Amino acid sequence: AAFTRPEILAADLSGFALDLAAWGSRPENLAFLDPPPRAAFSEAHALLRELNAVDNDRRITDEGKRLRRLPLPPRLARMVIDAADTGAALPAAEIALLVGERGLGGNDVDLNSRLEAFHRERSVRAREARGMAARWAEIAGADRPPAAGGANDVSVGSLLALAFPERIAKSRGTSDGGGAFLLANGRGAQIERTSPLARAPFLAVGELAGSAAASRILLAAPITLADIETLFADRIATRAELAFDPAAASVRLRRMRRLGAIALSEQVSAPPADDASARLLAEGIARLGATRLPWTSVLQQWRDRLMFLRQFEGTEWPDLSDAALVTDLDWLAQTFAGKTTLAELSADEFAAALRARLPFAMQRRLDAEAPIHFSAPTGTRAAIDYAADGGPKISIRVQELFGLAQHPMIAGGKVPLLVELLSPAHRPVQMTRDLPGFWRGSYAAVRSEMRGRYPKHPWPEDPLNAAPTRRTKGAARS
Repeated sequence: AAFTRPEILAADLSGFALDLAAWGSRPENLAFLDPPPRAAFSEAHALLRELNAVDNDRRITDEGKRLRRLPLPPRLARMVIDAADTGAALPAAEIALLVGERGLGGNDVDLNSRLEAFHRERSVRAREARGMAARWAEIAGADRPPAAGGANDVSVGSLLALAFPERIAKSRGTSDGGGAFLLANGRGAQIERTSPLARAPFLAVGELAGSAAASRILLAAPITLADIETLFADRIATRAELAFDPAAASVRLRRMRRLGAIALSEQVSAPPADDASARLLAEGIARLGATRLPWTSVLQQWRDRLMFLRQFEGTEWPDLSDAALVTDLDWLAQTFAGKTTLAELSADEFAAALRARLPFAMQRRLDAEAPIHFSAPTGTRAAIDYAADGGPKISIRVQELFGLAQHPMIAGGKVPLLVELLSPAHRPVQMTRDLPGFWRGSYAAVRSEMRGRYPKHPWPEDPLNAAPTRRTKGAARS
């Protein structure tokens, strides 16, 4: 850079804003070599209002006047004055000194360690600094009554948090050894994994470096959840929200207590079985997919039959595909009415809800045009597989179709079934959509091979004029 950037363009302006409020001045009424940035000045006033140092008209308050008595930035002055209420003005003043003066107490990230080192230092600078902290503590506590308990009851982290409440941080609880934290202001921050602080559940952070997306914690101290709840009860928001648990396929009611962006505690319980729960459950199941619904083989075949007719005859038949079912959230929510978990939906209830999507007048057509079974001449009812790759299919032994001159048809006689002809041992012999053509053609080759393998079963030369059977030769016909 050609020259050093003016401090007013980069510094925290809260102290300067407090001075202007005390003087009754505004920045627009003053002449600057470099005017303070408006955004930074607005941020400074927002902080002062939060500290109760100025009112909404940017006029200094009595609390603001007390803060100005200390030669400290407003945040740190607020910490020292508030700490005086608990008799901890001196440790708070020492913390303010270490935050503002580099080198005192060393460079350990842990503020407790820095304080201990600071107390052991015997240099002139350290002695003068301790004397300065004592004077600040005296100023802060001059008009305070003696505190019950004393400073030993207040932790270093609690004092630091008084100055930087938005920097209270919660461990993200990562499995790689820790060190990742989320701050109350929403920023993420990292601390060296080798630091003992990396495993602390909560930290009060005094100094950060780096961007908002990748901040490093340079100074911090542990703070307990109990201290956070005591010090910042007025900032803690309690919120109840419904959430879907994919692992349990259920809706849960979560009551969370939050300080800014961090969750302090969470309680999970069963929610009321109302419309909101049903809707959320429907949305969650839709994301998991229709295969999670309580299908039975009977219901699956019923849907396959209907979808076959939709494909063959057109959209007068409703779309009951997996994609269509999870897209219709209104229907799915009605199906889950009064329920909060997928497990509460029985197979019978789901079947009734699904079948209700087909108009009653079309139920008879479904049974007539897409029957469940094909009745063979022997009386055998062969189940029709509507999900087969080659289209609706039956599997049946050759002998049971002797004498049948017409190919089995469905859809009002418009669609031939794919017939898988089986040997007496139920092994596939031939696939056909033209049974009369099979009798007249390739049956002869099948007969030649099968009569040697299964000599006890009939293999007539003229199958069209033979009686169908399920029995061996000489046994009574079925």
